[in-house]
Amino acid sequence: MNVFGIGLPEMAVIGAVALLVFGPKRLPELGRTLGKTLKGFQSASKEFEREINKAMAEPERLPEASESSKDSTPAAKDVSTD
Repeated sequence: MNVFGIGLPEMAVIGAVALLVFGPKRLPELGRTLGKTLKGFQSASKEFEREINKAMAEPERLPEASESSKDSTPAAKDVSTD
């Protein structure tokens, strides 16, 4: 079992230190809070990925301003400074 590059022995040490620091009464509460936080990050990451994929799937559209500038370009070429 390897989560975030941390193996089982490392997780056991982290759990033991957390138990000593926070005590047995607050440890379940901290675990729930950590779980909710990780779930929130996971859902935000999925939503971000979904939006990126949606944006990449849309065809690229040229803004109307660039089309009007193409029309005015020949007129600008006709006027020359000597």
